[in-house]
Amino acid sequence: MLIITLFFWSCSDKKERQLASSDRLDSLFFDSTSVDFDLDKIRKRGSVRVILENTSTGYFLYKGRAMGFHYELAKQFCDENNLDMEIVLENDFNRSFQMLLHGEADIIAHSLTKMKDRLEIVNFVNPHYEVKQMLIQHLPEGWEKMKKHEIEDKLIKSPSELIGKKIHVKKGSSYLTRLQNLSEEIGGNIIIVEKDGDITTEELIVMVAEKEIEYTVADEDLANVGATYFNNIDVKTPVSLPTQVSWVVRKNAEGLLAELNSWMAAMQRKPDFNVLFNRYYDDPKGFRKRAQSDYSTITGSNISPYDDLIKKYAMDIQWDWRLLAALIYQESQFNPKEESWVGAQGLMQLVPGTAAEFGAKNILDPEQNIKAGTRYLQWLQDYWKKHIDDASVLEKFVLASYNSGQGHVLDAVRLAEKYGKNPEKWEDSVEFYLLQKSKPKYYKDPVVSSGYCRGSEPVNYIKSIYTQFDIYTQFFN
Repeated sequence: MLIITLFFWSCSDKKERQLASSDRLDSLFFDSTSVDFDLDKIRKRGSVRVILENTSTGYFLYKGRAMGFHYELAKQFCDENNLDMEIVLENDFNRSFQMLLHGEADIIAHSLTKMKDRLEIVNFVNPHYEVKQMLIQHLPEGWEKMKKHEIEDKLIKSPSELIGKKIHVKKGSSYLTRLQNLSEEIGGNIIIVEKDGDITTEELIVMVAEKEIEYTVADEDLANVGATYFNNIDVKTPVSLPTQVSWVVRKNAEGLLAELNSWMAAMQRKPDFNVLFNRYYDDPKGFRKRAQSDYSTITGSNISPYDDLIKKYAMDIQWDWRLLAALIYQESQFNPKEESWVGAQGLMQLVPGTAAEFGAKNILDPEQNIKAGTRYLQWLQDYWKKHIDDASVLEKFVLASYNSGQGHVLDAVRLAEKYGKNPEKWEDSVEFYLLQKSKPKYYKDPVVSSGYCRGSEPVNYIKSIYTQFDIYTQFFN
């Protein structure tokens, strides 16, 4: 299961926020002590809290699906360790480190470079790969009509040419330290402009492409991604030697570090790792497709092509539109022509009889399908609200009925009553007996009328929808 977490800083945290604006982590944490919360306690809690950036390689949504190199890698680690993943979405480096030390997160899953101040307070996981830091610069005016050598003659090709140039970088990043050292190496002043910590390196690359700033610096992998999005930037001039990048954990989380190191070493020997890496760092066609989409949280502002319809009909049944969107994603991944092996069709996977009963003449028409599907949800809601007062519990009964059929949920209610459980409660009651309906003792019980049910399907269906809903609430209002 995946859980989304947001952190806000109250007015009483003003001093900490002021410290967090420092460009050096050691000044921020000089007197701080990491919380004692290692792998044993994480396992007892049942979840790992992972800090991710909202970037095209960190964590984003594309056509309703959560994606990102670091997201997928972290999710795989959690799944293989039977732990839920709690996502902490944070772009600011200093706040990320502060959360880590204070126990509000367990892993910072960014491509972080080893730096002296960082090594004093955190441990680095075994590296994912090596990268160089590259200068990002706009191509010269009229580059479209120039020959290759004419373009290159107007570009900065050597670090020594950066003397007197203004370069914008993210505050607290390794790029700042590198440029400061580079100024010393080349014997001249580079004008370094530190941008607010909330800005991402990808946003700075966009600013170069749109000529808002002249230069920035990015790791080679991100630079290459940016060059795929924008054909008017150059990313070929290195400003550093290759350096290792990896995730970090608290200094005293030795058990978590050992587990991550062992897992990462094994993962990097599998073809899956290269497939995952190539998907996000070496797939120009995929980059362009996501970059041009209205349904990517990197560049767009919609979950799906059907957001307006979903909002319209969610309002009719007084649902959060993002919950209805999560249900539709679970059913069809927003494919209006989806058809299941049992004959359910369209966005909300209605069988023809149900679709007709609730007003859909053309089951594959997106609006008719959503309208009929929400009418069916309303019918289920009207039935269950006669028995259940709690709105959050009511949702679960409705979702389970939508997935497995109302009869199976009614059987679970009757079993709960028979065995002395609260029939108006979901967790540890109706949910439990729905799961038992795959066993003869329960599906052959005289109080059961709908027979066998693979109860894990509706139970997991509900969990998946709420996971997706949590993701959508992270990105959309």
